[in-house]
Amino acid sequence: MTILVLGGTGKTGRRIVDRLTALDVPVRVGSRSATPAFAWDDRSTWPDVLDGATAAYLSYYPDLAMPGAYDDIKAFTELALDKGVRRLVLLSGRGEPEAQASERTIQESGAEWTILRCSWFMQNFSEGHLLDQVLEGVIAIPAADVPEPFLDVDDIADAAVAALTQPGHGGKLYELTGPRLLTFAEVARELSEATGRQIVSLQVTREEFVAAAVAAGALREEAEGLAEMFTDILDGRNAHLNDGVHEALGRPARDFTDFARANAKTWTP
Repeated sequence: MTILVLGGTGKTGRRIVDRLTALDVPVRVGSRSATPAFAWDDRSTWPDVLDGATAAYLSYYPDLAMPGAYDDIKAFTELALDKGVRRLVLLSGRGEPEAQASERTIQESGAEWTILRCSWFMQNFSEGHLLDQVLEGVIAIPAADVPEPFLDVDDIADAAVAALTQPGHGGKLYELTGPRLLTFAEVARELSEATGRQIVSLQVTREEFVAAAVAAGALREEAEGLAEMFTDILDGRNAHLNDGVHEALGRPARDFTDFARANAKTWTP
């Protein structure tokens, strides 16, 4: 059994690859830098990474809510089944109608599927687009200060590996969240306590966020996509907890306080 991990160098993907490797499961990394190379925006790269694969983890870049994602997921799923893949695990997002359209494509494909519908990643603050802001001491995003059940990426990776390698997860949609709700102001306080630094949360306009992101080196299209996600998704629609981590793994989800303490050195300039 060879497992293909798309986004195999990203937040979730590289953790999944490490876990599968530790289990001595043959794994193929799907990324631009791998051999064979893979890119969502270059369909000519798709067939080679699927050769010989029997299961696949699908992580779409930049996000399932972006234009074109549904068409790519549908086309890739059809090709995967034609090439002999029988088990698919999709990384999805809560409260995103576009993502849920892609979920239905997987569910209706005929494959043995598992959906991991996830809340906001804790690691966005430690290795993602908000790391620089935390280092600067100001988390500035264009969203209302509504609560979110921040989720540890390691919990996602554990759930994905279980779904890819163990029986009993087929046909399951796991809605994964952390164990409690936190506003961004509360996140800033948690990070301040963990680091001994003053870190604050600041609401900015969409235009201010995009301008700052572009000035920091982000592509305008990517910055605008992030801003749209912030304003659309962080509106309170996801301000509730689910027990998906326990359902998938039989254990509690990791708490943000534990994450902050473990990563305190990351936020020390």
